[in-house]
Amino acid sequence: MFRKTLFALALAATGFSAHAALTTGDIAFTAFNADEDGLAFVALANIDAGTVIFFSDNEWNGTAFNTGESYNQWNSGASQIAAGTVVRLAAYDKTTLSASVGTLSRVSVSGSTNWGLASSNETVYAYLGTSATAPTTFLAAITNGTFAADGSLAGTGLTEGTSNAIRLTAKQGASSEPDFAQYSGPRGPFASADAARIALGDLNNWTIDTVNNSSSASIVPDTTAFQVAVVPEPETYALMLAGLGLVGFAARRRN
Repeated sequence: MFRKTLFALALAATGFSAHAALTTGDIAFTAFNADEDGLAFVALANIDAGTVIFFSDNEWNGTAFNTGESYNQWNSGASQIAAGTVVRLAAYDKTTLSASVGTLSRVSVSGSTNWGLASSNETVYAYLGTSATAPTTFLAAITNGTFAADGSLAGTGLTEGTSNAIRLTAKQGASSEPDFAQYSGPRGPFASADAARIALGDLNNWTIDTVNNSSSASIVPDTTAFQVAVVPEPETYALMLAGLGLVGFAARRRN
C-alpha cells in the first residue's frame, strides 16, 4: 500500500506542471488565404483541453481593437493537442465555418460584422483574453499589408520578422499584397520549439502569391504535423525535483 502511495506521489510530482497557459509564440500561423477565407496555425507547445483562442482582423491600435470587421473563437476541445499539430480554420467568413481540430465559432460584437479576410491591408491576430475584445496575451499575428499601417504590434509583445508576427509583403515588397501564402519549409524533426520558430519566421520558407486578386479559393493548406521536441520549462524541473524530494523524504520516514 505504501509503495502505491509513493508511486502516486511520484506521478503527481512529475505531471503537476503539464498544464500551463499558452504564451506569446506558442502558436504560429502557417497559412493565409483571403480567397477561401481560411487560416492555418501550428501548435508549438501542448495546448490544454478547453483552451480558447480568439482571432480578430480588426486593427489593434496599441490599446484596443477598432470595429467593423470580425471576431472568432477557437476551442481546442476535450483533449490536449500535442505540440506540432497543425489546425486548419476553414470558411472563416461563413456561418458554417469549421476547424480541422477543435471547434471554430463566431463571436458577436457590436459594430464588427464583416467576417471576410481581405486580399489586401489585412492583419489577423491570435490571442488569449477574458473576452474577444479584451486580450490578455497575444500569441501571433499575420498580415498581407504592413504592421505599420494595417494593425499595430504596439503593446502586443509580438515582434515583426519572427514566427509570431509574419509580414508576408516583406518577401516581395510592400507594393504586393498577396491573397494566398503558406509555409512550405521543413516540418522537422526540430530539436526544440525555438528551432521551429526560426524556420517559420524565415520568409524564404514560405510560398507567397505574387498576384493580388488571383484565385486561390480551392487551395487546401498543408496540415502535415511538425515534429517538435517539447523541452520542459525550468519550473517543470523545479516541481519534479520538489516532488521527488517529497517522495524520498516519505520513504525515509517509512524506513
